[in-house]
Amino acid sequence: MQHFYSHGKLLLTAEYVVLDGANALALPTKFGQTLTVESIEEQKLVWKSLNHDNEIWFEEELSLRDGQISSSISACNNVSKRLIDILNKAKRINPEFLKNNSGYKVTSKLQFPNDWGLGSSSTLLNNIAQWAKVDAFTLSNATFGGSGYDIACAQNDSAIIYQLENSKPIVERTLFKKSFEDELFFIHLNRKQNSRDSIKTYKDNKSNSQAIISRINTITTELIASESIDTFNNLIEAHETLIGEITNQTPIKKRLFNDFKNQIKSLGGWNGDFVLVTGKKHYINTYFKNKGYNTIVSFKDMILQN
Repeated sequence: MQHFYSHGKLLLTAEYVVLDGANALALPTKFGQTLTVESIEEQKLVWKSLNHDNEIWFEEELSLRDGQISSSISACNNVSKRLIDILNKAKRINPEFLKNNSGYKVTSKLQFPNDWGLGSSSTLLNNIAQWAKVDAFTLSNATFGGSGYDIACAQNDSAIIYQLENSKPIVERTLFKKSFEDELFFIHLNRKQNSRDSIKTYKDNKSNSQAIISRINTITTELIASESIDTFNNLIEAHETLIGEITNQTPIKKRLFNDFKNQIKSLGGWNGDFVLVTGKKHYINTYFKNKGYNTIVSFKDMILQN
């Protein structure tokens, strides 16, 4: 039996502009996804996906014939199609993958709710890449696209600075430990953001400004070095303003939480998943729960630190 594991992800800086080479600060999470692979005699793939409560949310038997993976039913759903696409692309990269005459019982298990946006797709893809012995960035480019920072998070156990240089990923581990961590919280916005939709929004609206990317790079550097909550707040406010300008979007605080007295930072794709907020625990809990946002996770409970 084989076991694989990948970390979830949150993007703290350079959302969208990471696609154009900006330096992004990305944080692997304590929550991830496991993949267990067990050989069976019959030549088929018996797939089961479990959620964080150990409940089956997807299961299917896939056919392994003539070097192709396909559904055993005539009309497969979108989850099946995406899974089959990943497996077949992995096999195209490594033709030895799934080549023998045996089959496999495969179980994937999420450690976080499906709608949290921590990388249910990227953690699955990275696990499959490990199983197939292929480069996960290559597999990601062949399937999901995007910047690939989520794959880098899946593979690392500390904060990273991520950059695309000539479309090639550059990953640098960094220390991101703050004395004011007890004033950092993640709030789920009660909706899941499709990253492909976010990327399209950016490409449709962006102002191609190298000057703004340079300023985002500076903020990333200063955010890593920041030693006080006041400096941190000023930096994330400046970052929100810049991304709003380059994407022609209204920052989340101004749009939904204008009376919030501290700062709010969008993460990854704007308009969904988690946001980072700053402030004292009691104020955070009272403010957001009164507005119907009940998923509040502390920095310490969310972020993986080595």
